[in-house]
Amino acid sequence: MTIWSLLIREIMHRKLNFALAVLTVVVASGSLIGSVALLRIHDVRTDQILEQKEADLQQSTARLNDETRKAMLKLGFNIVILPKDQNLSDWYAEDYASKYMPEEYVHKLADSGIVTVRHFLPSLQQKIEWPEQKRKIILMGARGEVPNLHKNPVKPMIEPIPPETISLGYELHRSMGIKVGDNVSLMGKEFTVHACHKERGNKDDITAWIYLAEAQELLDKPSQINAILALECLCVGEEALPKIRQDIAAILPGTQVVERGSRALVRAETRIKVAEQGRMLIEKEKKDRQVLRSEREQLASILTPVVVTACAVWIAVLGLTNVRARREEIGILRAIGVGTRKILVMFLSRHVLVGALGGAIGFVAGVWSAVYFNAAREGTRIGLTKMDLSWAGLLVLSVVGAAALAVIAGWIPTMIATRQDPADVLREE
Repeated sequence: MTIWSLLIREIMHRKLNFALAVLTVVVASGSLIGSVALLRIHDVRTDQILEQKEADLQQSTARLNDETRKAMLKLGFNIVILPKDQNLSDWYAEDYASKYMPEEYVHKLADSGIVTVRHFLPSLQQKIEWPEQKRKIILMGARGEVPNLHKNPVKPMIEPIPPETISLGYELHRSMGIKVGDNVSLMGKEFTVHACHKERGNKDDITAWIYLAEAQELLDKPSQINAILALECLCVGEEALPKIRQDIAAILPGTQVVERGSRALVRAETRIKVAEQGRMLIEKEKKDRQVLRSEREQLASILTPVVVTACAVWIAVLGLTNVRARREEIGILRAIGVGTRKILVMFLSRHVLVGALGGAIGFVAGVWSAVYFNAAREGTRIGLTKMDLSWAGLLVLSVVGAAALAVIAGWIPTMIATRQDPADVLREE
């Protein structure tokens, strides 16, 4: 009968001792492999969470940009291009320019390829006496927006005023009882009321809008305008005004640029605030996940050695129990001439088998436990392919490490078995 057949028969005879030894190794190997897998799953899940939050931030930023663009359309134009010799103090006081520039400037600007501003609207504005109604009003001559030919066409911010029509501010049509469709006379010219605006609480309430060419005729300013209204492009960034002024000055040297700060500020601050809040939330999530990983890593660094040490001690105890139970067998084998080396091989082979089997089972149990523990905690199951681990290498490490642990833990019981004197054992029995 060979050593290996004796080993198999002994295992089959003492199933409980062998099963307990294998189970002990499973616990030791599973705790180590489970810790490694759980930390890797945590890293994968952290990457997924951060990627999702980055995608959400990009979507919310894009949505905010679109909402901001729409809101800015309601706020109106926020860039005003004036003649260079216009005194800004007078402009701020009157809110319209007293100096003039050629209407062709707006076409030159629109055809230039400028990207920092868009939605160009030439206007001619002046405070006049409405002789037919005997009251002062602000007359605004406007036309349709001049499109940027080099950019994708966009919906105009305001609808153009048709020729031979007039739009009236709230105070004008209210005080005079005028309705849409009525005919009115302005400076000797007949107009049909195109629109009656709601109350806005500013100078628009006493403004009358007519077609630009007709305003130029009434004010005797042929082909002249005194302002170009535009909208700052979202792509410019926070420091927009210096860039806009530089671009427009290169195209229209005889002009100056004024930004209506409150309107521009609303847009810029909203965009920046939401973007900053999104970044702060991502950084907070990242730090929270790092803290959680550190806690789990610290727990694993403490718990795993304790479990492995306890399992090694228990394997040694089971080994001593096995040696004690096999005293008669060892004595008989020694008495019939079986050498110390073969006894050593028989006991160490048993420990290697215990370690290899326990290591393989512990590998599966550790990975399975890590996957389902994380799924229970975070509600998301991470597949094995997403962990990016060398599973073959980890399995080999688990089997070899568990076998080494079993051999080391069973070394003392094995030495005791090989040093027993057969005469003493048989005499005692």
